[in-house]
Amino acid sequence: MKLRKFAASAAVAGLALSALAACGSGDDEGSSDSGSDTITLWLAGKEDTPKEASDWLEKEFAAEHDGKTLKIERIDWGELLTRLNTALPSDKSPDVVEIGNTQAASFTSIGAFTDLTDKADELGSMGPESFVEAGTWDDKLYAVPYYWGSRYVFYSKKALKDAGLEPPKTLADFSTAAAKLKTEGGDKYSGFWLPGQDWRNGISWVFAHGGDIAVQEGDQWVGKLSSAESVKGLEQWQQLAQDATTAPKDGKDEEAWTPFNNGEAAMFMAPSWARWSVAEDKAEDLGAFALPGVDGDAAPVFAGGSNIAVSAKSKNQDLAFDVLKLIYSDDYQQLLAKNGLGPANDEFTSLMGDDEFATAAVEAASNSKLTPTSPNWAAVETSSVMEEFFGAIASGEDVATVAKATDAKLEAELNK
Repeated sequence: MKLRKFAASAAVAGLALSALAACGSGDDEGSSDSGSDTITLWLAGKEDTPKEASDWLEKEFAAEHDGKTLKIERIDWGELLTRLNTALPSDKSPDVVEIGNTQAASFTSIGAFTDLTDKADELGSMGPESFVEAGTWDDKLYAVPYYWGSRYVFYSKKALKDAGLEPPKTLADFSTAAAKLKTEGGDKYSGFWLPGQDWRNGISWVFAHGGDIAVQEGDQWVGKLSSAESVKGLEQWQQLAQDATTAPKDGKDEEAWTPFNNGEAAMFMAPSWARWSVAEDKAEDLGAFALPGVDGDAAPVFAGGSNIAVSAKSKNQDLAFDVLKLIYSDDYQQLLAKNGLGPANDEFTSLMGDDEFATAAVEAASNSKLTPTSPNWAAVETSSVMEEFFGAIASGEDVATVAKATDAKLEAELNK
């Protein structure tokens, strides 16, 4: 397994640790049941991990550890960072926690998780590599991949057929198709549902043109949204936002399938698990393809998914690691794959199926990217810098001007 080293200044890590400790000092929030007989696992999202899988974990843990209980708590994504900041430094920390891949560096960099480097081989094959890197800090592995979900395009087969269209092969063709679908559908119809602040999907246009959000140069992060490559992608995205969608300019990426279910959009882009949120009466009409890139290959997309880690404060380190071993067991990895979640062990990726949805997921994942691996990236997400940036562009502001100003904001945040 390849581990990548990420540099971080001691000052940045120290400040983050102080902030984390201050949040949790003397606070009782966390698992009230943590102790020798109960292991607590925090899973993110109400339904992201299928109930079938979580039930299996609880049952198997109890079977393997007589008299012990695995208690699974589901934490809403919107509350996760706040809850972790409070609970992880406390004496009532959960034992095992799921963390979004873009949030991992905020915790791996400050010692909030147990070092798993020497135990990684006990878990077996793990990936994608970008998720391993997201869970790595200073050559040590603290958070292992949990599941991945590629973002790809869902579409109405009927809508494309009625418009005389085939699934587009290039990003330019995609824009043309989306605009035509909007025209065919009428004033309140979106050829492609594209809320203005949906940066998690919008960033694919930046990546596709060779741009980036920010890169590390020496010990400093440098914003790259104003690079020539990024601006070219953003201008293409801006045109799409103007020509192909009726989505609100201040809208985010939440529940993009809702307008599709309501017959208000021909296409939307979302992680693979969104398939199961499409209404039953739309299922037969649903198709999928990986967002095409500039030259026809799959465009680089933002990789959705999670890592999972053992809290450094857990009083049950061995049992907590046993939970990870169950998660990495063949049976659990197969459960994830069969429910449409990309498994950490790629041996079971084929179980996601061989239909167009599985094909789109795997194709998109092969070229996926993550956000900057700075421990301060979580603060960027909390402050909505990216949402405001894409919202301004969707509203028609000059791309180069807004990008330059946003680069300055990113640098100020990432280099704290």
